[in-house]
Order: sequence, then structure tokens, then C-alpha cells
Amino acid sequence: MKNVDEQGRLEYMGGAFYDGSITVAMKGHDFQLQKILVVFRSMDFSSNRFHGEIPEVLRNFKSLKVLNLSHNSLTCNIPVSFENMTALESLDLSFNKLDGRIPEQLLSVTALALLNLSYNRLWGRIPRGNQFNTFENDSYIGNIHLCGEPLTVRCSNDGLPEAPPLVSSDHDETASRFDWKMAKMGYASGLVIGLSIGYMGFSTGKPQWFVRMVEGDQQKNVRRARRRHRG
Repeated sequence: MKNVDEQGRLEYMGGAFYDGSITVAMKGHDFQLQKILVVFRSMDFSSNRFHGEIPEVLRNFKSLKVLNLSHNSLTCNIPVSFENMTALESLDLSFNKLDGRIPEQLLSVTALALLNLSYNRLWGRIPRGNQFNTFENDSYIGNIHLCGEPLTVRCSNDGLPEAPPLVSSDHDETASRFDWKMAKMGYASGLVIGLSIGYMGFSTGKPQWFVRMVEGDQQKNVRRARRRHRG
């Protein structure tokens, strides 16, 4: 409810507050407000079915401190005009379908203490400088085409993520070459040992036992064949 003072201005009853309970998502946490400041400047449109571009009209809310548009289906780029919202302390655009690069102009919003751009389709190099140096991985998780600090994904010269090195194929090729080398070494070693033993046997006249063994086996096979024929 409102009162009209002596000068004709509207005032909330109860001074600087008005009664009414409301839950506000601010800076990553849910707050239950029993009394709301008249000068409280927060806009929470999270978990709705909004789709399309983020309205450019938001740039006119220059005194806005908290803006939460998370868990919608917003698309297109993050508006460059957000640079006009210099009082903004918390910006949550997570769980949408936003694409494009993160505007460098957001560096001018130095009051920004919390930024959540996770789970969108953003790509390119993450801006660095001012308050952006304080944001951690959680601010950007779920955007697989982002690169640069604080992420571990490096950027190429064109500001896009570098392709990961083909570690597995290099490893497989190295392992394959190693297996072939071992096979060759084993074959060569066996050949040398076999020839050495054969040479030693024939040079000393000892292979007669081998000849007798072979001849004996042949005679046994002939005898077996004759018995079968007679039977």
C-alpha cells in the first residue's frame, strides 16, 4: 500500500520497506525476503519459458544490481549494451542457448562480482582484465568452445580452442614400432643361437644320434604300414 505525503509524493507504508515475502535468486544463492527495500533493484526472470534474444531495453536499467535470466531458452548473443549497466553486481545467464563470443565491453562493468554463463553455446576467448580475473571455471562450464583463462583449454591465434594433440595415435604407432623391433630381435637371436648349436654339433661329429633317431622312426612307420596291409 502507498500513502501520499504532504508534497504529493507516493511513499510505501512503513518507511523504507514494504511488507511481502519473496524469494530472490541473487549472486548464486536464494534469499527469502520478508521486508523489501524500496530501493531494492533486482530482476529475477529465471526458470520461465522465455525464448528469443535478450531485450535491448535492459540497457536502460542503469541502476539494476541483480539480473537473473537463467533456465530459459534465450538465444543469440549476449548484448553489448550490458556495458551501460554499470551498477550491476550479479549477472546470471546460465542454462540458456546463448551463442557467440563474450562481449569485451563487459569489462567496463567493474561492479560485477558474480557472473554465471555456464551451459550455453558460447565460443571464443574469454575476456581478461578487471573483475573478469576473479571469475573461476564455474562461470563458464558447459561451453565446450570457450578457451583461455581460467579454463585449461588454450586458444589458437584466431581465438578459438586449440585442437587436442593426437596422443593415442602417436602412442599406438610407437608401440607398434616397438613390437616389430622386439619381434625382429627375437627372430635374429633365435637364428643365431640355432646356427651356433648346429655348427657345434656337426663340427664335433655328434649328430649321429639325430640320424639314428630319424632312421628309427622311418623303420617303425614302415613296419606299421606292413602290418595294416597284412591285416
